[in-house]
Order: sequence, then C-alpha cells, then structure tokens
Amino acid sequence: MLASLVLAACASTPPPPPPPGGSGGAGALRDWRGIVTASDRDRYSRRDAAWSLALQQARRQPGSGDLTGLGDLIEPRAARSSVAPPPGDYRCRTVKLGSQGGEEGLGYVVYDWFACRIEATPRGLKFSKLTGSQRPGGLLFTENDRQMVMLGSLSLAAEPPANSYGQRPDRDLIAVLERIGERRWRLVIPWPQAESNLDLIELVPG
Repeated sequence: MLASLVLAACASTPPPPPPPGGSGGAGALRDWRGIVTASDRDRYSRRDAAWSLALQQARRQPGSGDLTGLGDLIEPRAARSSVAPPPGDYRCRTVKLGSQGGEEGLGYVVYDWFACRIEATPRGLKFSKLTGSQRPGGLLFTENDRQMVMLGSLSLAAEPPANSYGQRPDRDLIAVLERIGERRWRLVIPWPQAESNLDLIELVPG
C-alpha cells in the first residue's frame, strides 16, 4: 500500500523544468527576444545607422589613438562564420567611435588592452570585462553562425561586477559578438548609454 501511494505521488508531481541554457554550460540561451527591453531592441534594430554615423564622425573629427591600424575591427561587414568563442581568458580593448556631442567631441578613442573572460555557465556563455573603469558583462545568445547577441549591463569604477540585465535601464546594453579573424572577435555595442555612438570591444585569446 505504501509503495502504491509513493508511486502515485511521483506520477502526479511534474518534473522540474530544464535549465535555461538547454544542453549544458557551453550552450547559449536561445530566446533573447523574450528578454530584451524595448530600448535595447531599438538600439539593435538601428545598429547599421550607428555604424554609419560613428564611422563618419571618426573619419572627419580628431581622435585619440591609432585608428588606421585597426583593420577589420572597424569594417562593418567583417563577420566570419563559426562565431562561438572558446571559454578562457582574453586580452581586450575598447574602441569608441563617434561622439554623442556631435562635432564638439572626439571622433574616436582607442584604449589600451585590459583583461576579459569568456566562461561557460549553466545559462550559457558569459562575457566579462575584468579590469578598467568601464566593465561590461553579459550572457551570449546564439543568433546565427556569424553572430551572437549579448544582453548585459555595465559596472563602473569600484562597483562589483555587472551581473544583471533589466534591473538598471541606465546600465543595460545590447551587443553583437562577431568573429573577425582566425583568433579575433569583437563585441559591437550600438548607441551606448554615454560618450560614443558605437563601441567596439576587440577580443584575442590571452
């Protein structure tokens, strides 16, 4: 009798839901469109316009750093297939293109190298910028063979690492990850919250 009651209870209890990442830590979440905020959806839809305006400003306004040596990093159509990056430590640098201040601001800024990381989590691949005064981080969603979409947030100065999305709209960001070389990737952040009109984060294995 006791065994029959246990079996009946088990049969009436639904199984636990699968983890959000699907098939393990190396896989990426799939449905970013069900999570993205309206403002970030708008930024994503206008990323071609961000490229166009940012490059125009970068080419006609003074800037800081070497813009000419960046190669495919600033080529809008440079994405290659097999985009998913291997987990591990990376060197990364940020390039800011265009100015939200119009003609008054710098057309571009090329920063030095910092430390970043790609890690496999139960929810999918996660990007984190580990050093520097502006440290974006977020989860990567597979879009197609050439692109992954990152929904993330930004931590500043001595704040703890960014680990949430949708909690602080002023820190939210959307980015597109693309592979642009044999061992070279970039995160494209259209219409950042401040300063530039397009941010690029170059990634090379550390």
